[in-house]
Amino acid sequence: MKISKPKFWDFKKPNYLSYLLLPFTLPIILNNYVLSFKKKNNNENIKTICLGNIYVGGTAKTPLTIKLNQILQKLNFKTASIKKFYKGQIDEQKLLSAKTNLYCKKNRVDALNDAIKDNIDIAIFDDGLQDDYLNYDLSFVCFNNNWIGNGFLIPAGPLREKLKNISKYDAIFLNGNEEDNVSIKHSIQKINNNIKIFETYYKPTNVDKFNINENYLIFSGIGNPNSFKKTLLKNKFRIIKEIIFPDHYNYKKDDIEEIKIIADRLNAKIITTQKDFIKISKENSDKINFLEIDMAIKEQSELISFIKSKI
Repeated sequence: MKISKPKFWDFKKPNYLSYLLLPFTLPIILNNYVLSFKKKNNNENIKTICLGNIYVGGTAKTPLTIKLNQILQKLNFKTASIKKFYKGQIDEQKLLSAKTNLYCKKNRVDALNDAIKDNIDIAIFDDGLQDDYLNYDLSFVCFNNNWIGNGFLIPAGPLREKLKNISKYDAIFLNGNEEDNVSIKHSIQKINNNIKIFETYYKPTNVDKFNINENYLIFSGIGNPNSFKKTLLKNKFRIIKEIIFPDHYNYKKDDIEEIKIIADRLNAKIITTQKDFIKISKENSDKINFLEIDMAIKEQSELISFIKSKI
């Protein structure tokens, strides 16, 4: 059973429930403290980049992993993506497998060793900042427009680590729809004035196949569904109904049939994300289209120079 992220996690300030759950953050605090002393493995046979987060879910790690693979391949590096196998994340695994050379195992170290055997130059990890066993040549922390929500650790808030911990990483990705990130940047610079910050935004690549004058029902089961909706609105889609499922939701035939019934009743076309579309069986996917997106990096040449300096 998939559970949606609690709404109070993304309140700008903690509410009474956050404070009530505050004592239960102690295991996270203790675990992070122990990990800070744990020696991790370095590997001289391959270069490694990690795209991770301290905010739980929906920070665009997977599309960024795909984008970095594309950029580095154009620079003549032999690249691969690495993702730890989770049964509930088949959607991201399918997407990475379709777009990159994916190594996916229950243990990231085993996946990395397979990449080394295949003479991969650079392995890009989709998630894994908090991995017990790995050090990376370059580590990015990804955020979306929700920033840090209420700023509390799990389960009182959406954070895996305290915000001050970004100081131990190399750079930040701020991902979204070209929002004004001045205040977020200021918060980051107060912690570490020297950390690199790169901004990205979602750039649809197949808008031309849609008639934006029609009505649309949209649905998604992703970590940050608001980013999907904002991208469509920015491109002038007329959204009359939105249905949100939990992140990594596995769609059943009944779910899809219900969506189609609602869309017919509203005389609306159906659109979802590519990540959601790949989870829908071929026989149930008629009348459903998906928005394909690319991650546009505002400072791409600067990012390339930065990566080269680190690897």
